[in-house]
Amino acid sequence: MQFNQNLIILFFLFGTLSACQPSNQNVNEAGEDILKTHEVQGKIKNIKTEYQDTIYVPVYSDIYSQSRDQRFLLTATLSIRNTSMTDSIYIKAIDYYDTGGDLVRKYTEKTLFLKPLESIDYVVDEEDKSGGAGANFIIVWGAKSDKIKPIFEAVMISTRGQQGISFISEGVSISRK
Repeated sequence: MQFNQNLIILFFLFGTLSACQPSNQNVNEAGEDILKTHEVQGKIKNIKTEYQDTIYVPVYSDIYSQSRDQRFLLTATLSIRNTSMTDSIYIKAIDYYDTGGDLVRKYTEKTLFLKPLESIDYVVDEEDKSGGAGANFIIVWGAKSDKIKPIFEAVMISTRGQQGISFISEGVSISRK
């Protein structure tokens, strides 16, 4: 009987502790970071892109609610979509800046590769207030041609009780080469 009680307590503790572990939305089923799985490898490392663009994507870690003193925290998802059916795109940098224009985090160390029609999403957790209401991503990308028009968006969402809020912001080009 004592063994069964100890076993039940052990299962209860294991369940409780594992439920407390924060989930990471930015890993695949194999536990690998989504961006790292798209890093350029091998022979394509020396790819030259004829066209390069820098995109500014506004992101809201929080928004004001009722007054400047009350904030509604948001989960933000950066979505990058290669709309070409024939050509790949290369993401050279994804940097996250706060309201004051200070670099918060560099998401990439190596160039990322997105094959035709492939998309990647990256989540900034609701509890991450480091960006503030005026946060943004700066994304540097390249391709063989300026005819390729990928989509860069941020999707913000949150719920509190029965109140829910969601909206998107689109990236804009700030420097083409």
